[in-house]
Amino acid sequence: MDQRGKQFITDSDIDWEDLGGGVKRKIMSYDENVMMVKVAFQTGGIGSLHNHVHRQISYVDSGIFEITIQENKKILKQGDAFFIPPNLVHGAFCIEKGTLIDIFTPYREDFISK
Repeated sequence: MDQRGKQFITDSDIDWEDLGGGVKRKIMSYDENVMMVKVAFQTGGIGSLHNHVHRQISYVDSGIFEITIQENKKILKQGDAFFIPPNLVHGAFCIEKGTLIDIFTPYREDFISK
């Protein structure tokens, strides 16, 4: 289901995309300027180190994560958040099963073009 421009978003209407390694995601809604993505991790799941031109802010909806941004590492839990400026190397390791809510600007075209 295409979530482009969805104004009312019902979680149960969106299928998970299995990314492997105990990680899956749902694109909740987006347009050319912003995108919201829900990412679920099993304990031990890894969001590999990577970088992109998008600004990202992420909210820890549940679980415990070790977040790496450049050389900095921090343990974050439910209610915490982190911000990643463009092009910084970052990644996540899931210490306790949980979910991140990622917001990107502009939208992650690579997530929808298959």
